[in-house]
Amino acid sequence: MPAGSVPDDWPARPELTLALNRMGGFDWDLDTGVLHMDASALELFALTPEEFNGRLSGLTGKVLRSDAADLDAQVTRALKEGRETYSAYYRIRAPDGTLHWTYTQGRIRRDGEGHPHRIIGIVRDAAEELGHSVVRRDENRLTHTTIVETLTAALAHARTVQDVIDFFRDDRAVQHLGSDLLVLGIVEAGRIHMVAEGPGEHYVPGTRWTRIDDNFPMSDVIRTMAPRFIESREEFAGSYPWLWERIKDTGISSAAYLPLIAQARPVGAIGLLYRETRGFTQQERNLLIALSSSLSQSIARAMLYDQEHDLAEGLQQSMLPRHIPEIPGAQIAVRYRSARMGRDIGGDWYDVIPLPGGRVGAVIGDVQGHDTQAAAVMGQLRIVLRAYATEGHAPATVMARASSFLHDLDTDRFATCAYAEADLSTGVVQLVRAGHIDPLLRHTDGTCRRLPVSGGLPLGLSAEFGRLDYPVTTVEIDPGETLLMFTDGLVEQPGSDLDEGMQRLSAVVRAGPYELHQLADRLCDVIGERVGEDDMAVLLLRRQGAATQGGGRLQQHIAPADPEALSAARHMIRAAVRAWGARERSDEIELVADELVTNALLHTDGAAVVTIRILTGPERRVRVDVEDKSSTLPRRREPGESGVSGRGLLLVDRLADVWGVESRGSGKCVWCEFVVPGRHDVAEDAA
Repeated sequence: MPAGSVPDDWPARPELTLALNRMGGFDWDLDTGVLHMDASALELFALTPEEFNGRLSGLTGKVLRSDAADLDAQVTRALKEGRETYSAYYRIRAPDGTLHWTYTQGRIRRDGEGHPHRIIGIVRDAAEELGHSVVRRDENRLTHTTIVETLTAALAHARTVQDVIDFFRDDRAVQHLGSDLLVLGIVEAGRIHMVAEGPGEHYVPGTRWTRIDDNFPMSDVIRTMAPRFIESREEFAGSYPWLWERIKDTGISSAAYLPLIAQARPVGAIGLLYRETRGFTQQERNLLIALSSSLSQSIARAMLYDQEHDLAEGLQQSMLPRHIPEIPGAQIAVRYRSARMGRDIGGDWYDVIPLPGGRVGAVIGDVQGHDTQAAAVMGQLRIVLRAYATEGHAPATVMARASSFLHDLDTDRFATCAYAEADLSTGVVQLVRAGHIDPLLRHTDGTCRRLPVSGGLPLGLSAEFGRLDYPVTTVEIDPGETLLMFTDGLVEQPGSDLDEGMQRLSAVVRAGPYELHQLADRLCDVIGERVGEDDMAVLLLRRQGAATQGGGRLQQHIAPADPEALSAARHMIRAAVRAWGARERSDEIELVADELVTNALLHTDGAAVVTIRILTGPERRVRVDVEDKSSTLPRRREPGESGVSGRGLLLVDRLADVWGVESRGSGKCVWCEFVVPGRHDVAEDAA
């Protein structure tokens, strides 16, 4: 709409002939939220086209907050009541801080079903039209009739006591409340703590902390739980001479002190101070008492929230590991951040589990919900996951048992989780995912890629539906590479999908510092500021040192009826032999080790522990030990009639260079050794 023009179907109004050259137009698409304002309209708001973002939020701070609330209420009523037009006067704050009256009128466009989808209208300067007397009358009316509504709206989103304090510390708070100065005190430990004063900070020395029995107006209203209205300088000086001597130079002439009472007990007091001498009418007193009641409820609600939050946060922090253990061959960094919006407590957690044989388990997870129950369930899950892992179960078994445990709890919560078991000697990492986000891998050159991990249902749900199979994805990480595990709070953002969040995270990882703790901080600071509506947990695991070629020792605990552990042991042996330069004998070593472990599981009714290590000397040898708790020694037998039974030790004897049996306390160890090429032999063969 050209500046100064009027739509043909616009209602005829005499005042439209005033100052048309200071009038602009707007077109607001309610479906998309896009707000178009022409150059004249932007000029009224002291905005340039480059400064305006094309949204209603682009006008935030320009319209006086109390007037903005009134204008919003009028537009909302017009939309709900089916009206075609609305109009209102409001004040715009100029860059120099002065206020200018402006008039707007809008016409609501509706679709065929009567739903509003567009508003077109005008805005124009209304200072000359109203005149100073009307402005003053309107200001008084707005002060008296909207003060409680404005305060209620402003504190509607205040969830903590600090949120309430921040509102009153804002220099504009006195404008919202219609006073010249304000003070706010909160009762803490039997004393009054002055937590806010505005505009600016002008605390009278000696009044930041005061006693309830002191001779101060705030002490009086808290002690008596009744408001105190001071209508003149003389009354102020006579009632509170010590305080008056210290504030009289501010020009204060009258004041209203209001107790803040919640559940029949005082929680604080607010003082509104005015530079003009005024008598408070009964209507004004009623309004101010209503104001104190609204503020009291906000503070009481915030105090309760703070108490619940502190309890939940303390519970959650007690459930998380107090420190991360030092893991030889690995560098680890963890971070946990509460949600920036709302500061809810959730069930996000991490854990690092030292395992035998140079291995480490890394866990990241998120229990459904944001309350104390989520934190409690999280703590129990962390403990059982750690217990199952340290018992020596394979990753898939650890996840399946944790799911059954959560299902057996008296809760309707489920949890997503990812578990990685890393062998730091070989770089082999086994990954299991239960409804969780895929991890990332950062290479030594800084590039980053997503690791697609086959997954199962979230913990609790897989047991509910009888789908406890968790596939294992195996990857290898080189020295200097970093595995990144995290919860969805780091990547999910309203209005964008998970892939976009992962791309943002990958970009930050690529550009981030190499030092692990600095990288963890960067992830939380950069990504967290963009998201911030959910808790987030981050675990970074970097493999250190050079690749193992000349020595090492790996170990795997295998429980009875745990085929996943047996599979993990096979993979461990295969990866170790390849890393140690004995690739050509990997099939023989794996076959013999598998035979020994199977015999231990079948004939001893107990667990087995398989250990593989490299022996250096005149000949490089790979040694495999299989320990069990049975003292019965194995014996080699000829195959039975079926041709199968009895072949176990015969196979060991045929493939291994040497083998034997050793008694170990209450159990035994069956061992075998294989001669493998030395490092120089491998190099010559490659040449």
